[in-house]
Amino acid sequence: MFSHLSSGKLNFSILKESARRELLECLDRCVGTKALIWDDNLTGPFGLIAEYALLKEHDVTRMFPLKPGHLPQTTVQNVVFFCRPRLALMELIAENVLKEEAGAGSKKEFHVFFVPRKTLLCERKLKELGVYGTFATIDDYSLEMYPYDSDLLSMEMEDSFKDCTLYEDYTSLYDCAKALMTVQALYGVIPYIHGKGQHAKHVCDMVLRMRLELGGTEVQIVPQIDSLLLLDRSVDLLTPLATQLTYEGLIDEIFGINHTIVQLPPEKFASSSEAQGGASAFSTELRKIVLNSGEELYAEIRDKNFNAVGQVLSRKAKAISAQFEERHGAKTVGEIKKFVSKLPYIQAAKESLGNHTSIAELVKEVTDSSEFVGCLHTQQEFMNGVDTDKVHPYVEDCISKQDPLTKVLRLLCMQCAANNGFKPKVMEFYKQEIIQTYGFQHAITLNNLEKAGLLRVQGNKTYPALRKGLRLIVEDVSEQNPTDASYVYSGYAPVTVRLAQFLARPGQGWRSVENVMDLIPGPKIEVAQEIPAGLKKKRRLTLDNL
Repeated sequence: MFSHLSSGKLNFSILKESARRELLECLDRCVGTKALIWDDNLTGPFGLIAEYALLKEHDVTRMFPLKPGHLPQTTVQNVVFFCRPRLALMELIAENVLKEEAGAGSKKEFHVFFVPRKTLLCERKLKELGVYGTFATIDDYSLEMYPYDSDLLSMEMEDSFKDCTLYEDYTSLYDCAKALMTVQALYGVIPYIHGKGQHAKHVCDMVLRMRLELGGTEVQIVPQIDSLLLLDRSVDLLTPLATQLTYEGLIDEIFGINHTIVQLPPEKFASSSEAQGGASAFSTELRKIVLNSGEELYAEIRDKNFNAVGQVLSRKAKAISAQFEERHGAKTVGEIKKFVSKLPYIQAAKESLGNHTSIAELVKEVTDSSEFVGCLHTQQEFMNGVDTDKVHPYVEDCISKQDPLTKVLRLLCMQCAANNGFKPKVMEFYKQEIIQTYGFQHAITLNNLEKAGLLRVQGNKTYPALRKGLRLIVEDVSEQNPTDASYVYSGYAPVTVRLAQFLARPGQGWRSVENVMDLIPGPKIEVAQEIPAGLKKKRRLTLDNL
């Protein structure tokens, strides 16, 4: 059912099945027909867990986004809210409930499930708003992680860095620890925990404490994961600011991939009838395409540098063409039958090739533009430590042309990270230019970036030593046949990736870069978790059989 989730080293379909089972248990507690009211931020992720057809089997007849005002008219017996524990959402829910109660329609039962858990603050808010007693059910739906692909789980907590650095709200760290406990419950206790950073240490400490609180009642599963690596975002602030140059990375950069779905302009995907009908015949609705490793071609090209993708698409086109030509050589009934049996696969491969050729063309239009090339060149200068200690002419030009503020701030923060902060005069110049060009309201934006450590006055210059000690810059990297992770950024390897690579070195680990580790902020974590002796023997046998 979830073949693309079970093709990796860990079978993530187990996690998805567990989440589905718990969701259906929540729904079955609400007896009768149901309308689901979704927090907007959950609709996409929940689509990865359960399809509408499955929900219909459990008496779900309508689904609506959570909005202010009246609920849409419906004759269901139950109204079920799924939302994150946010105080602002409690006001929306209360408004929906009160207006529904005051209406003349049939009486309904109300239920609310908090994802991943309810909080005292939210319950108190519902009491203040006078609706707490109206709910027949107030409970958790403890979904901490969403399985995106065979090699990727996401907690979908995009504000966690902001919450921790700006508001000193560390709720996300607790949720992370709970998620790791779920992983250990499904895949066995992880023998070794390594990490770097203050927040990583908090998460590790909470995981260890939660295991102690279980008092040895854990499910006895042979460990399937050898090591856990926890890294603070502050360990590597530069990498997320750089432009990824893989096929998947550029699609996300330009169009955005949300919950494995990308929405694209429809023109490149027009059918032959639409193409003949001219511009007026084109559909105006964005084309939605699902991207995951369940698609053979996408699995092959997703992680390739974009410069290597054209070659793969060309080779694939020739292979499909050759497969179609086989029909001319089919003479006997058996040969024809064999070709016909392969036809659905060939047609699916042809459609996939057409989609990805169109996507590649859309991406190439952007990557060939002088604007993209200029921005990328500046980023690569920063990563190489070139002209980072002074006002950069390209950034100054971007501000004077009033380029999107996000682009300008991204370059500023990148320059700041590569220079370990700005000289006071450079910092003041940039701030003054941005406020004068984009408006005084962005003084708050700049202040928030300073609080988060993304903009700061220069301190100790550690980046040159990191660049050399961890070999972050690789000259003449092969984009067609890469042998080093630096191909992703055409010559730059992220600090986080290098830390993982050094840690994986047999018999050495981080000891070989001890002097460099001291330059990275935050404490180092090295913990060995206790595993029952019986499971150790089983694990050793399992590894020997590999």
